[in-house]
Amino acid sequence: VQLQASGGGLVQTGDSLRLSCAASARTFSRYHMGWFRQPPRMEREFVAAITSSGRSTYYADSVRGRITISRDNAKNTVYLQMNSLKPEDTANYYCAAASLGRGWDSLVAGDMDSWGKGTQVTVSS
Repeated sequence: VQLQASGGGLVQTGDSLRLSCAASARTFSRYHMGWFRQPPRMEREFVAAITSSGRSTYYADSVRGRITISRDNAKNTVYLQMNSLKPEDTANYYCAAASLGRGWDSLVAGDMDSWGKGTQVTVSS
């Protein structure tokens, strides 16, 4: 599955931003989806994941309560709504897809089948 993330930009502390990730596959609804980010000079880290049906979600502790992952299987798109943004949220954000059968541990660890190109989010203080 090919993925294309969009929606990044330069915002101020406290602002909101919604990222989108469009998938090419007609079988999008058969993939769990995740968002990851890579801050400057740091390793990639898990942000959020959502099951194929959209019924279950999982978040990194650092973003829980401020960020919401959702999906629209009819539009082959997964979203990342980010509120109360902080400078430490500055990173290149990536979406990724994992085939069914992966548990949360695998998704959090980045064991994904496909990765999209990132979209840059910069939060100024």
